Amino acid sequence: FDFCQAEGKKRPSENLGQVLFGERIEPSPYRFTFNKKETCKSVCTKTYDTTKPEDKQKLDFLKKSMLLNYQHHWIVDNMPVTWCYDVEDGQRFCNPGFPIGCYITEDGRPKDACVISSEFHEKDTFYIFNHVDIKIYYHVVENEALGARLVAAKLEPKSYKHTHPDNPDCSGVPMDISNKASGEVKIAYTYSVTFHEEKSIRWASRWDYILESMPHTHIQWFSIMNSLVIVLFLSGMVAMIMLRTLHKDIARYNQMDSTEDAQEEFGWKLVHGDIFRPPRKGMLLSVFLGSGTQILIMTFVTLFFACLGFLSPANRGALMTCAVVLWVLLGTPAGYVAARFYKSFGGEKWKTNVLLTSFLCPGIVFADFFIMNLILWGEGSSAAIPFGTLVAILALWFCISVPLTFIGAYFGFKKNAIEHPVRTNQIPRQIPEQSFYTKPLPGIIMGGILPFGCIFIQLFFILNSIWSHQMYYMFGFLFLVFIILVITCSEATILLCYFHLCAEDYHWQWRSFLTSGFTAVYFLIYAIHYFFSKLQITGTASTILYFGYTMIMVLIFFLFTG
Repeated sequence: FDFCQAEGKKRPSENLGQVLFGERIEPSPYRFTFNKKETCKSVCTKTYDTTKPEDKQKLDFLKKSMLLNYQHHWIVDNMPVTWCYDVEDGQRFCNPGFPIGCYITEDGRPKDACVISSEFHEKDTFYIFNHVDIKIYYHVVENEALGARLVAAKLEPKSYKHTHPDNPDCSGVPMDISNKASGEVKIAYTYSVTFHEEKSIRWASRWDYILESMPHTHIQWFSIMNSLVIVLFLSGMVAMIMLRTLHKDIARYNQMDSTEDAQEEFGWKLVHGDIFRPPRKGMLLSVFLGSGTQILIMTFVTLFFACLGFLSPANRGALMTCAVVLWVLLGTPAGYVAARFYKSFGGEKWKTNVLLTSFLCPGIVFADFFIMNLILWGEGSSAAIPFGTLVAILALWFCISVPLTFIGAYFGFKKNAIEHPVRTNQIPRQIPEQSFYTKPLPGIIMGGILPFGCIFIQLFFILNSIWSHQMYYMFGFLFLVFIILVITCSEATILLCYFHLCAEDYHWQWRSFLTSGFTAVYFLIYAIHYFFSKLQITGTASTILYFGYTMIMVLIFFLFTG
């Protein structure tokens, strides 16, 4: 964008999480001195001559951004500068950004931010917010050495057509850019800043004013109650099956001391000779289980730390950095789990197993990420990740994660294979005709619904925080939902597994992985719905990016739930 640039200031450095999320912090040309009031200070003036093609292109780009409601995001002392305005029901909403400008349609309807003032009324016209009134709140620290701390920063965007750009007075009509305008367009950028002492806000709780205006907590409690009901229902079913049915079955089997009764066995007892037959594609299953364990532990630890407040939004990029570092360090459990299962499936090719565990799932994620980055780079986006960071991520993966996976796999293969309580028969049993709901596909499709029901409200807020730049701070809720999700996935799988073992179908390994793993498919469907109903994304590149990043999340979620 063609706004005022800060001359000769160094860019602040970013951590790994910020770079991966595409957050770049730029220095600003707006200069403040503490407790020095400024009124209507000029920053710079931009002139566009619409007869020149490059000027016209810049102006058109500016218009397009106003039409799509692009936002400025400013930071003072690591605090987002917020724009607070009144919404219905007498509530105030604080937005951690403010729009570049707004547009009045050809039939005189104000769009987005144009509703804030009745001065914006010209039809088919853009109004650019070229002036900001900034209020900075501080409190004086009494007991320490004399000093003050900033506790809040708020601003009001204004639009003024400065008649004398060199000596602006910040009054008069708004700065309008007619859609059909030709000739010369002059935009002067100015600002005013005032400092206010605010005794009531403590420095430690200075982030609260952004969170006040996010009235989502009651929805959260409702969704948690809803999820808990599902969990109680499932736990009840599982407990009933475990205690009543199995107890009855086992008692009945124990009564059969005479041989002629034993001929009429039925249910899950019949498949005892086939239940530990190695699954088809055992290699792939063991690799998925290894990667899934890695992701499960990573998510648990990250959310646990976020709950304790180490990874708050004030700590930019900390969440992503923490997750990546943990994932790299958790190569050992992945290798160990994959090796143990592969050995118990009777596998021999242990080298292939280790290599697949360390390269298959991370490789898919990295390839997807790399392609997305190429698109960003091709579009000239500032979110494109520099080459050095890509090399650093590859180094983390190859030099730390892979060796750790090998160590884990070494211990996994050294241990004896998991002992099975019953022998496997030589000849596989024939599986009888299955009823509709014990066939593999309907069972798997049903299995994903319950876990998804627990998380979909949280999912809405998470997608909002990723795509709509809203703050996400409800890690306590998220941790609770995470625990509920783990329990629901396990219980739904146990239930469905019991049903199809009773129907004498002994292919349970893949089915139990896919039953809860199918939640990821519902997640994908929800993400597609969110894309069409909530986001106004246009353009091929943006659409590919959205679905590319969504596919990474879906794969990670699939491995985790499975």
